[in-house]
Amino acid sequence: MDIKADEYSVWVEGTDLYFSGVMRLENKAAPEITALVRDLLNSRPPAITVRLFDLEFLNSQGRNILAKLVIEARNHPEVRLVVRGNSNIAWQERALPNLKKLYPDLVLLMD
Repeated sequence: MDIKADEYSVWVEGTDLYFSGVMRLENKAAPEITALVRDLLNSRPPAITVRLFDLEFLNSQGRNILAKLVIEARNHPEVRLVVRGNSNIAWQERALPNLKKLYPDLVLLMD
């Protein structure tokens, strides 16, 4: 399932979850993205890579979804969670390290 809006896209390729664009999410977008994430986790792949390299902006609603993904991943210890961010994007540099506080086993790679 792919989610496409005017300013952003979220899609899955294999076990990679991609976010790109500018995500100024409203409450109505959250269930669709959360379902996409939950379906991927429930498929129990050995690893999931969340690729945020092209995500320029993510509002608080989107950050909550990302945090819920990380918390949900804790319930699937057999799935290795990797988050790949972009160190040239200020919000990612500040916010993504906080995900390790939610799930210390998360692998965070900043390119």
